[in-house]
Amino acid sequence: MIVPRTSPAAVSDVAGHYDDLDRFYRTVWGEHVHHGYWASGHETPEEAADALSDLVAARLGLVADSGEAPPPPPRVVDIGCGYGATARRLAGRHSARVTGLTVSQAQLDHALAAGRAAGFAPDNPLLMRRDWLANGLPGDAFDAAYAIESTEHMADKPRVFAEAYRVLRPGGRLAVCAWIAREGAAGWEVRHLLEPICREGRLPGMGTEAEYRGWLAAAGFGAVAAEDISAAVRRTWTVCARRLAALLLRDAEARRFLLDSAQRNRVFALTLLRLWAAYRTGAMRYVVFTAEKPER
Repeated sequence: MIVPRTSPAAVSDVAGHYDDLDRFYRTVWGEHVHHGYWASGHETPEEAADALSDLVAARLGLVADSGEAPPPPPRVVDIGCGYGATARRLAGRHSARVTGLTVSQAQLDHALAAGRAAGFAPDNPLLMRRDWLANGLPGDAFDAAYAIESTEHMADKPRVFAEAYRVLRPGGRLAVCAWIAREGAAGWEVRHLLEPICREGRLPGMGTEAEYRGWLAAAGFGAVAAEDISAAVRRTWTVCARRLAALLLRDAEARRFLLDSAQRNRVFALTLLRLWAAYRTGAMRYVVFTAEKPER
């Protein structure tokens, strides 16, 4: 696993990163705060972001076959819900009962406001500020769980998956979209791309496909599968770079933030360029893992 040279990011570091950069994330990344998925290549960035959420819903089995009677509303947990866009999409399009967790107060405040503005009930999606590793959720309580680009921010990854296993009912499914390191990444890729991405992005560590498979299996999951969609998501970073450049051209306050040496999270602008390069070289991959908690 790739780990930062400095002390691994604590939960407070991750929360502070997203709180400090809240305005930038919503402008540059949008409501989903995750990659877009260009299935055809003709999607707008907003359509591509929705498409990744829809891909996760499909992998969780939330999309019923045409002609089938609708099943009971599935109970779903969003591990790292960000601004709640995916949680709202699953609740609205698939009648899911979604519980979402984030460590960022800024994200939670915006997510709750966005839900109210869109007419969602306060309890669906039910969003809260809580650390997944101390989630307090009941065991065997959910039909599905998903983590979209959040496991990277958690230090104890075996426990991440052990908690997912605990809260899922037997037969429940898990989907994880993860930034991962290529097996056997070159030394220069680690030094100049992967390790700085971890350090600057508040990632305690970036695993490989083999490590993710191992953590899932050790937690008890079966039917583990991995789908590499790197080529379909890497356009995200070109879009983000253009949006950031446009923001800096028009917004003096944003420029002041990036020039202020007291702002420890201002380095994200450089991290964005590293991410673009890491996908282009193949040092980083984007993989959708799916797994199932065995029936008793």
